[in-house]
Amino acid sequence: MRADTRFRAMGTDIHVIAVAGRQRAAAAALDRARERIDELEALWSRFRPTSDISIANAMAGTSVRVSQETIALVQRAIDGYGLTEGRFDPTVLGAVVRAGYDRSYEQIRPEVQTSDARKFGAPLIEVDPIAGLMRLPEGVGFDPGGIGKGLAADIVVAELLDRVDGICVNLGGDLRVAGQAPDDCGWVISVEHPCGGPPHGDICIADGAVATSSRTRRVLKDGGHHLIDPATGRPAETSVLSSTVIAGQAWFAEVLAKAAFLAGPVDGPALLASADAEGLLLLDDGTDVASDGLGLFLLRKAAA
Repeated sequence: MRADTRFRAMGTDIHVIAVAGRQRAAAAALDRARERIDELEALWSRFRPTSDISIANAMAGTSVRVSQETIALVQRAIDGYGLTEGRFDPTVLGAVVRAGYDRSYEQIRPEVQTSDARKFGAPLIEVDPIAGLMRLPEGVGFDPGGIGKGLAADIVVAELLDRVDGICVNLGGDLRVAGQAPDDCGWVISVEHPCGGPPHGDICIADGAVATSSRTRRVLKDGGHHLIDPATGRPAETSVLSSTVIAGQAWFAEVLAKAAFLAGPVDGPALLASADAEGLLLLDDGTDVASDGLGLFLLRKAAA
């Protein structure tokens, strides 16, 4: 039996699907998913002054006590930085704000300009999991962004899988699935075309995650976008329109999607191969570049 719910949180559209033998169990799982996502947003939103992330950013240079969920988020962000050789960088908040994302995406203001002491390079974030402390260097801001959505999906799926037979949590295109799918063929995910229109294709996974980074989703009036190149501190200049990645965990898929986007059509597939992940890059000229193993997951590919 399948049940699903849709709502907005973390500044995006969320879709949760639960598969269970009893309707009551599926409905209870959906309620808990929504409650848990609200809890994580309260901890991680940089638009809430009382969140762990807002307090840590405001007190950069000082150790602050945060939740274990926030410790887990920051540790994975640091791991993502190292695994992608800096292409994924969670400390580009100043550049994100200067690009116009100084508030939620529904309220972005393109003319905003801020100062920032950020020097691009290693994040240099200090984390003490035992004491529950994190410390940002002075002048550095942490932006949970996509990795927060990915990790939220991972957390909710892990916590609910023992209550239902199957679960899918989709936070704005970053999704995690596990267990029994509604259909015998598995969990089927459409790869949206970044310029609109019919999906570019469909992929199927039994247990894992899919994430997409695109420069056409959130565009400012001046043509800028939210995907910052850590090497320049500016919106990335690339022929890649979008990057979709399949990985075991949603936080890792999100990290790799952004890194592959920045790496470009030549180095992007190599980066995915080094991480044992699969993916698809859609380019400006209408062509695509797929990883060698993507065909194992591809159900349908749109005609060129």
